[in-house]
Amino acid sequence: MQATPETTARQHWMGVLARAHADQPSREQLNRHEAALRDTDYQMIRAPEIGMTLVRGRMGGTGSAFNLGEMSVTRCVVRLADGRTGYSYLAGRDKRHAELAALADAHLQGAQQAWWLCELIEPLARAQAERRARKDAEAAATKVEFFTLVRGED
Repeated sequence: MQATPETTARQHWMGVLARAHADQPSREQLNRHEAALRDTDYQMIRAPEIGMTLVRGRMGGTGSAFNLGEMSVTRCVVRLADGRTGYSYLAGRDKRHAELAALADAHLQGAQQAWWLCELIEPLARAQAERRARKDAEAAATKVEFFTLVRGED
């Protein structure tokens, strides 16, 4: 089954919002928009709540699945006055972040989607990509190449 462009776009922004608390610049970017996100009538369908989820892994990314362990997750569901419903699921125990992410998801489904993408999602995605690139560069700097010398046998 092929995902629609709308579904793919929503998956992208929900992922960006879920990762927004991971570093200080992203957290500040989300906080800057808090007043605009909350500046609407909305109700909590599911107030932010913390739970646990089982994390599964695969050896080499393709092997048999195994239970890696559990992790904390926070989820929230809000409904704006016009009926748009926003969801969030994120790693960790940050209820405020979960509520803001759900509000952002609801706003992104409306007529001002382009504005929210430009002002919130794109800057967050850029900051996350830069952070990931820095971490990748740090890890690459520690990479060790091993090789084996073969003795010639006559």
